[in-house]
Amino acid sequence: MAKKAILVVSFGTSVNATREKTIDRIEADIQKAMPDRVFYRAWTSGMIIRKIEKRDDVHINTVEEAMEQMLLDGITDVIVQPTHVIRGIEYDQLKEAVLERRSQFEQVRIGTPLLTTSEDTDEVLQAVMAEIGTIEKEEAVVFMGHGTPHDSNSVYTELDQRLKELGYPQVFMGTVEAEPSLDTLVEKIQTLHVKRVILAPFMVVAGDHAINDMSGDEEDSWKSTFEKAGYEVECILKGLGEYPAVRQIYVKHALEA
Repeated sequence: MAKKAILVVSFGTSVNATREKTIDRIEADIQKAMPDRVFYRAWTSGMIIRKIEKRDDVHINTVEEAMEQMLLDGITDVIVQPTHVIRGIEYDQLKEAVLERRSQFEQVRIGTPLLTTSEDTDEVLQAVMAEIGTIEKEEAVVFMGHGTPHDSNSVYTELDQRLKELGYPQVFMGTVEAEPSLDTLVEKIQTLHVKRVILAPFMVVAGDHAINDMSGDEEDSWKSTFEKAGYEVECILKGLGEYPAVRQIYVKHALEA
């Protein structure tokens, strides 16, 4: 009889409090939906894995180590579900690492990231907008995505356009590491007659980027930049993994893999 496993793969975070509210909950929801599978965890950020090991004396497996462990445990049938938002560099690397070891198992399937279909996109946007609630005439909302040099970065511009199509002219999508950049966002918001900007992360975890780059007090943070431009700023520190509707999309992708 096949011995089955579910491996949930995340980028990772060094902020334990936010991990408990996001990654841990996604993992728990997937485990609950797949009670016939043994659960395994892996992270793709080597830097965060090393940081946690040094600080907390806790080792989290890389994808390669998790695949190795499953082999040792006699697992023959694996579903790998990433908690990444888009098909970016991390997802490609994860896929490569899994496929390299595919022949050692009877069956290996890989689930898709959060934003795979247009339905996924709309469900996620509706979940986060329900949290934001009514946007006043003098307010703008700015989401901070991660951004990537990968071709898939175009998804952030598409998300921005989709928000407008869904009836949110004062809501914008930006990225920390690519386009649309913070400068672009400030320019766009200056064309509106708003006094207040609400910032929220568009990342699974409200970790380091959300705490420092978005809402930190350094002069180049998003919060400081909008304040310097003359706006009152509110920050919502809630990662996508905290929204039950978002977690259910990951569950669905794992079940459909």
